Amino acid sequence: MLDALTVATAVAALALAAWCGWAAFRDQPTKDWHFIGMAVVSLLAAVQLVVGIVQLARGEKAEQGTTIFVAYLLGAFACVPAVAFMSLAERTRWGSVTVAAGGVVLAVLEVRLYDIWGG
Repeated sequence: MLDALTVATAVAALALAAWCGWAAFRDQPTKDWHFIGMAVVSLLAAVQLVVGIVQLARGEKAEQGTTIFVAYLLGAFACVPAVAFMSLAERTRWGSVTVAAGGVVLAVLEVRLYDIWGG
């Protein structure tokens, strides 16, 4: 895995979580700008998914197993889009809370991916 990409994705996810957490604190739902932020974080997770699969295809191995590594990659990729759809369904401050929680979850998944790969 690319350490810089993992760190960038985790930091972007935490920034999204703080931003949406601030919106929730101000009793606001997610807005268009939040969805642009979610798209950026999702793009980073998609790049990480592609990089991880390419590295596996080149013959590199995850230290703790390929299956769990791919499962975490897919979970990290799906995390932010899932909470984005949930926040669309809940157009109150709780939609912002959901996205903030999803950002924290993605950051934790990134740390775990780093550990699984052998960091």
